[in-house]
Amino acid sequence: MTKIGEMVQGQRLTLPLLIKDEKNGTTSKGAPYLTLTLQDNSGTIDGKFWDVKEEDKQQIKVGEVCLLTFEVLDYNHNLQLRINHAEAMDQSQVSMEEYVIASGISEADRREELKKLINSIQNENYRKLVLGMLKKVGEKYLTYPAASRIHHNWLGGLSEHSLSMAQMAMVICDHYPQLDRDLLLAGALIHDVGKTAEMSGPVTTEYTLEGKLEGHISIANGWMTEVADSEGLADSEEAILLHHMILSHHGHQEFGSPVVPMVQEAEVLFLIDNLDARMNILQQALSTTEAGTFTQKIFALDNRAFYKPKNSK
Repeated sequence: MTKIGEMVQGQRLTLPLLIKDEKNGTTSKGAPYLTLTLQDNSGTIDGKFWDVKEEDKQQIKVGEVCLLTFEVLDYNHNLQLRINHAEAMDQSQVSMEEYVIASGISEADRREELKKLINSIQNENYRKLVLGMLKKVGEKYLTYPAASRIHHNWLGGLSEHSLSMAQMAMVICDHYPQLDRDLLLAGALIHDVGKTAEMSGPVTTEYTLEGKLEGHISIANGWMTEVADSEGLADSEEAILLHHMILSHHGHQEFGSPVVPMVQEAEVLFLIDNLDARMNILQQALSTTEAGTFTQKIFALDNRAFYKPKNSK
């Protein structure tokens, strides 16, 4: 069966694909259409269902696999599907692992790297607080995405992103020895744990009511209070600093941080968080772009299009 990652322009196919997202639209002439985000475990692709009828819409449900008939087109140097027919499927007969994108790093490797990094934290208070926060979320830390759509938006993306940041943190601490390695490492590992309550899960990632009303920063900050209390560390400087790392990691109040970074490790955490997310966004965009052409405009990167050089890897 052809996968999204194997599709080429001009193909006419009938395939089951996961409906990741659905948006209704109307043409200038008043005809209804759907814009769909479709997925299998090789990637995602956009699809347009023009002149869609009500009976077609009833066949399409977000979070379910649907049998689609379509043509593969080139749109601004990116592939897009023109859908002609949709047919609902019996979801009990669907093997979801065929449609869920997973981290390219195995769960076993991520688990082992997490254990190694935690054991490298020399400050006992930081280590206790990190372990307490990870105990709060359990296996969700290793299975949840880091975002619903923008970056690391797949099974295991949260831990992949956090571990990548922790690895960058170690390199930066070697270059700038004035940094507190334990504080920066602890912040990198637990800064985003609130996303396990902010989002619904790795298959059809939507924001929960708690996530919409509170946000992952506030959620994680509350958990830190609970963990610090249970460990008898509520008044410790380590707990106060980790509160600050969580609260300030978006860098600016207009980006959702209640406070801006006011210790050097918090400033570095914000920068490596931003860098890791941006590099992942670019990796995804460039992976589906032909060498010698530009990506589509990327909203998360100031609506810029990026050129992929002809000698790119």
